[in-house]
Amino acid sequence: MSDDHQTLALLLFSAFIAVTLGITTWVSRNRHGSPEEFYVGGRLFSPLENGLAIAGDYMSAASFLGISGLIALFGYDGMLYSVGFLVAWLVVLLLVAELVRNCGKFTLADVVAARMSERPVRVAAGTSSVTVSVLYLVAQMVGAGSLVALLLGGTSEAARSWTVIGVGALMVIYVSLGGMRATTWIQIVKAVLLMAGAVALTVMVLLRFHGDVNALLNTAAERSGQGRKFLAPGLKYGGDWTARLDFISLGLALVLGTAGLPHILSRFYTVPTARAARRSVVWSIGLIGSFYLMTIVLGFGAAAIVGSAQVRASNAAGNTAVPLLALDLGGGEGTAGGAVLFGVVAAIAFATILAVVAGITLASSASVAHDLYASLKRRHAKQHSEVKVARVAAVGIGVVAIGLGLLAQDLNVAFLVGLAFAVAASANLPVLLYSLFWRNFTTRGAVWSVYGGLVPAVLLVLLSPVVSGGPGALFPGVDFQVFPLQNPGVVSIPLGFLAGWVGTVTSNETPDEARHAETEVRALTGAGAV
Repeated sequence: MSDDHQTLALLLFSAFIAVTLGITTWVSRNRHGSPEEFYVGGRLFSPLENGLAIAGDYMSAASFLGISGLIALFGYDGMLYSVGFLVAWLVVLLLVAELVRNCGKFTLADVVAARMSERPVRVAAGTSSVTVSVLYLVAQMVGAGSLVALLLGGTSEAARSWTVIGVGALMVIYVSLGGMRATTWIQIVKAVLLMAGAVALTVMVLLRFHGDVNALLNTAAERSGQGRKFLAPGLKYGGDWTARLDFISLGLALVLGTAGLPHILSRFYTVPTARAARRSVVWSIGLIGSFYLMTIVLGFGAAAIVGSAQVRASNAAGNTAVPLLALDLGGGEGTAGGAVLFGVVAAIAFATILAVVAGITLASSASVAHDLYASLKRRHAKQHSEVKVARVAAVGIGVVAIGLGLLAQDLNVAFLVGLAFAVAASANLPVLLYSLFWRNFTTRGAVWSVYGGLVPAVLLVLLSPVVSGGPGALFPGVDFQVFPLQNPGVVSIPLGFLAGWVGTVTSNETPDEARHAETEVRALTGAGAV
């Protein structure tokens, strides 16, 4: 990249970081240290504000960089991510949003523990929430590393590593100083920037082809090197039964995973009522839906204008397709327009990563403090000490995410997020649905359900081609691959549901009818909701 690109993009990066740190400082001055203020911003956000923040939380580096990159490399098969990520919101709207807002207080474990023995359930749900959050964080770190490496010229290992460390440090500052209120405003600013950037790029791609979508697709197919296969299913997930089963597995994980993501569930607690939670989701579906339609245009646009081979040469996983597209649309290498557009897009992508990282870190530190620490120290835990623990937990989670982010630098970010979704759908969704809808569900069923989905999902990922056994694996030099699929969802999600059912059926505990009735009334009407 030329010096102009670097200087401009770094100036824009710095401006965004300065604004977000300003928001954090302003919020931290006006805060009082109650858990309600730290975890959920005092429940003071409107449906539109929360809808924008949910969209900001959800439209991650995986969406902007990863999906467009996968479409640029694999055409039709890359679109599965766009479709899966969007359809997932219907599950959230119909089954989860309103009920979770009425039943819970700060975290997923609040919903489950409402009618169970608290300690074992909180420990299980807290462990699973932290695992999902760390996996999701790693994807964002990898996205940041790819982006800055491209910006600073080539794929400098040192630049990528320092970027991952820098993002980790910033996320800890945002969360520990500003809590949910700062995180929400950062996400709102980022959602507006990302939508504006995506609209501008989409319009420019369509103008390049005079509004003719057919011409865009045909040119993409020609320049992909795959011909008509590029526009048909099967380029990435075709061929043998393993690839097809992987396709089903990924689809299941994407559609069912969103409803189990801790940082998405915690957003429903930031509004005053369940009606506001539902309206937030309607706003976010509108924003997210239009955004994912645009990622399809950007992906095929990158294939048509930049070319799949050039995208792959810049980053084997395709994570840099959108910045390269922006460079070309602005006038190409060495032009002022190219430098400006590239800088703006790179800064928006970086803003996207920082905002999402802050939301996930807050949700996972809340799980550590409110679920793990408070349940293990229930007798002595004061509310203010709980917030202190959350701040310390943010630092610990940051360190773990930085370490794993440095390891996983060569994997596609959308693919990494697919793994996080699979773990969320296996461990969190079964226990959440059983708690809300099954009258006879017991404590043993809840604990078994969480571990019965979490342990197989994590084990199958460790034994899959993602970690060992191939040139694209985390550890290419060793081979302990046993499980043939890259995404464990098709096996681990049913196991989570099965373990919950078996645990409940074999339990000697008598279900508490009164507590179930109370939870049901509260979930459906909001009576007694916090």
